[in-house]
Amino acid sequence: MASTLEPGSSTANIYVPEEWSEAADSIAYDSVTSPPPVSLICGAKNSGKTTFSRHLLNILLQRYGKVAYLDTDVGQPEFTVPGFVSLTVVDKITPDLAIPCLKTPERCFFFGDVSSKRDPSTYLKYICALYNYYQEQYMSDKSETTGRTELPLVVNTPGWVKGIGYEILVDMLRYISPTHVVKINISAESKNLPGGAFWLDGDCDGMVNIMEIKSARRDSFNRSVLVQKDSRLLRDLRIMAYFRQCFPSDKPITTIKELACALASHSPYEVPMSIIKIRHLHCQVPSTETYYSLNASIVGLAVSSEESEDIPWCVGLGIVRGIDTFKGVLYVITPVPPSTLEKVNLLLQGFIQIPTCLLQVKGCRSPYVTSNVLSDRFY
Repeated sequence: MASTLEPGSSTANIYVPEEWSEAADSIAYDSVTSPPPVSLICGAKNSGKTTFSRHLLNILLQRYGKVAYLDTDVGQPEFTVPGFVSLTVVDKITPDLAIPCLKTPERCFFFGDVSSKRDPSTYLKYICALYNYYQEQYMSDKSETTGRTELPLVVNTPGWVKGIGYEILVDMLRYISPTHVVKINISAESKNLPGGAFWLDGDCDGMVNIMEIKSARRDSFNRSVLVQKDSRLLRDLRIMAYFRQCFPSDKPITTIKELACALASHSPYEVPMSIIKIRHLHCQVPSTETYYSLNASIVGLAVSSEESEDIPWCVGLGIVRGIDTFKGVLYVITPVPPSTLEKVNLLLQGFIQIPTCLLQVKGCRSPYVTSNVLSDRFY
């Protein structure tokens, strides 16, 4: 594994084909300004959906100034760490389409896994809730009451387009009813989505513009090819970049070892157990094992209320560094500011884990690995 925290140095060259530019320009400039376009990007895994979405964002920003981005890819999200579905308002053009960047979403939910297959219904519930929020805040008939400007929406989707993944995509399309659907095809026809408005069962009322474009990646025979990415490495880099935000940007932390040592010595927040509920996602844990399972884990920091008890919105992630049962507190490391952290009343534990490389740095004793997991005193 590379020892640097910067993932962009070895990224393959990315170019935007004329076909992509024409599609993006058509969405941005051939659409009426009110209501603004709602575009959904879909296609096989690694076909270029994220890169096209970044390009489309840049083109839309030139016309609208701000663009809403609904990210439904929990495995390789655009602006958050893995495990989230999110709605982010973007107001700056991305200069390099090859380099992802973290942004603070306007609203997000912690799904807690890198695939929707464990709980498709909850996954869809989160996406529908985010789209409803977008409609309430940024659609023409409702934005007047909120005082906000109408914004176009870009929806990025995962590359799981077969079996249950296909059914999820169909449900998503039917609920969102986008004005534009961009399907990116590769040369392997069996991996592509069906032609036309496949989600409408042939009943297309002409209100949707369907654009089919080819993947930008080509081999020597001019065939589109899938790009093999080290998904686990990319997820680990994104998680490390997130927790790097615990420290000032001018602090010299450029390697994994430096980040591991900085986190190990970083003062955690004390979170009283009495004011926090704990919810395990995608599995059941006996009450006697709750704290054993929570220790040394990454958790979603959520805000639950009577109105949003089933779908609590999330403000970020934290690392449970330790637990003091004598004092009745959890020790949590997070870049979430204290003013926001005060609202958190629910910890969500899923399957997003601390990168192994942070636990196995030579010369740096990890505070998370200990034989005495629970103790009456935290040192």
